[in-house]
Amino acid sequence: MSNKKTMLSGTIVKNAVKESFIKLDPRVMIRNPIMFVVEIGFLITFVLIFAPDAFGGGVSRGFNLTVALILLVTVLFANFAEALAEGRGKAQADSLKRTKKDIMANKLVGQQIKQVPSSDLRKGDLVVVSQGEMIPGDGEVVEGLASVDESAITGESAPVIKEAGGDFSSVTGGTKVISDQIKVKISSDPGESFLDRMISLVEGAKRQKTPNEIALNTVLISLTLIFLIVVVTLPLFGSYLDVRIEVPVLIALLVCLIPTTIGGLLSAIGIAGMDRVTLFNVLAMSGKAVEAAGDINTIILDKTGTITFGNRMASEFVPVGGATLADVAVWAAISSVKDDTPEGRSVLELMRKEGLGYDPSLANGGEFIAFQAETRMSGIDLPDGRKVRKGAVDAVKKWVIAQDGQIPGDLDSGSDAIAIAGGTPLAVAVDRQIYGLIYLKDTVKPGMRERFEQMRQMGIKTIMCTGDNPLTAATIAREAGVDDYIAESKPEDKIAVIRKEQGEGKLVAMTGDGTNDAPALAQADVGIAMNSGTVAAKEAANMVDLDSDPSKIIEVVSIGKQLLMTRGALTTFSIANDVAKYFAIIPAMFMLAIPEMGVLNVMRLGSPDSAIISALIFNAIIIPLLIPLAMRGIAYKPMSSSRLLARNLLIYGIGGVVAPFVGIKLIDLFVHLWI
Repeated sequence: MSNKKTMLSGTIVKNAVKESFIKLDPRVMIRNPIMFVVEIGFLITFVLIFAPDAFGGGVSRGFNLTVALILLVTVLFANFAEALAEGRGKAQADSLKRTKKDIMANKLVGQQIKQVPSSDLRKGDLVVVSQGEMIPGDGEVVEGLASVDESAITGESAPVIKEAGGDFSSVTGGTKVISDQIKVKISSDPGESFLDRMISLVEGAKRQKTPNEIALNTVLISLTLIFLIVVVTLPLFGSYLDVRIEVPVLIALLVCLIPTTIGGLLSAIGIAGMDRVTLFNVLAMSGKAVEAAGDINTIILDKTGTITFGNRMASEFVPVGGATLADVAVWAAISSVKDDTPEGRSVLELMRKEGLGYDPSLANGGEFIAFQAETRMSGIDLPDGRKVRKGAVDAVKKWVIAQDGQIPGDLDSGSDAIAIAGGTPLAVAVDRQIYGLIYLKDTVKPGMRERFEQMRQMGIKTIMCTGDNPLTAATIAREAGVDDYIAESKPEDKIAVIRKEQGEGKLVAMTGDGTNDAPALAQADVGIAMNSGTVAAKEAANMVDLDSDPSKIIEVVSIGKQLLMTRGALTTFSIANDVAKYFAIIPAMFMLAIPEMGVLNVMRLGSPDSAIISALIFNAIIIPLLIPLAMRGIAYKPMSSSRLLARNLLIYGIGGVVAPFVGIKLIDLFVHLWI
């Protein structure tokens, strides 16, 4: 995203401080039951400052004031953590709003161009966008080719090529054409554009809680209720021992024992998780999608445009069955005259490079047959009755056989030679005769093998889906380093493999960019569409990669794992804290009346009052100290689940016990002198 702000941006921090006080509204605080209990404790001790005898007295106004202030600061720190996380999303939304402005559009009305505000455009309208003009709305390029500056959306300065046909025809409103001219068909009504959804998503950081978060909240609330019951019954236990326990002391005990640390940071952790994904230029449609990414077992990747560059270009004509090179070239060109896809245009470009000629008038009046994933062919039905087709070799063979045609003996060997070299062979046929092959070249993106090895270390299985024949698929799979592949796959095959993996209890991610990927993107637990892809793909997915870098799935998975690890680690740390705070406050409550309780005063704290106040202060300051960790997330390194669990228990479990012992003791050294 452009104009990214750091976590400690002055404006964000200033607004977060302001929001911390606004969030003290009980109607807001009730959404976080743990911190709401702390706020109630503050209100009670605040009243006791002015009416110390309200519950029988026994505690000085100064002690009540100290406890009240510490409780207030505890709530403010928790509110600050949440407001800081929300503030980063709002800053990104403000940046996007500056990009979103009313642009004048060149709308096509019949054969005339009429200038209208972009807000007047409706789905289906055609607009012409020339060099230096802003694209007025989301849409598909239906004519022409242009270089587009998408830096306002993606933050990347390098322009991208958008062209009619294929999977790179989608354009986003608010981006700028920096060369040539394109005709765009608008695909959304006002208020429903991709940019509008982005603004809504980053502004709506207070998203619905995920199932995992709801479950954790339930556990934390249950712990709070248990400790509340324990604390409420303590006076009865105290009266039996002839020990009077004052209300402020009970409140201090309750606040220290309930999981205030994780309660104060839980919302910030979830918001920051979505925010970290956004900072990687991946737009997550929900917190659930980010969380699910952390548990992914299998990733399905589309080959073209995902593992390879997707710019398959015709590089050679290969005649078969006694046909000449000129024969193959002519019919390949005729089949491509009305084919606006990059592959179709590359055939005509190869003709020019080879100095080969053909008569394009043969196609005049013919009916163009567009490529379909089901048929895996395209072509043209000529006015004289002849039918020309080009497409996947097996599909063209079936088409020719259905018309009682003969298959050349050297077709398969020629096709296999291209496939073994990592290319894609397309067969060219006219009626019952196959004339030859078109050799399409594509290349694997650099670094993909290393990326897939990282996924393997994470315990993630990678499966490549491609419409290529098995030989080509095997060559690309071997070069890229994926675990498995599915050749000659149709849209329903991708859905089938996703359902198979899900049926085995696995969570599945899918990356893709084409309209034919949309059903699989919708079926997957985590669907990541490339921003360079089609509108259908982006609408079906629950994440959109603005940089169109499919290997970024590793970052998304890592962030998802970070989110889960951070939440689990800080929960462990928070609960472990209670052990130390127990040893600080319980002896302080009973030590004077029951000297034997002194054996529990292992920290050797100065006095009962200083012990209680020191524990409260530590309980308050630990929240802001952990905010950077909650926002940044715990660093994730690929390792087994058992090693990961042992590591977190060691660091955050034992650390959660040791840190309060040290912290409370140090605080007590100063508090005891002050008291």
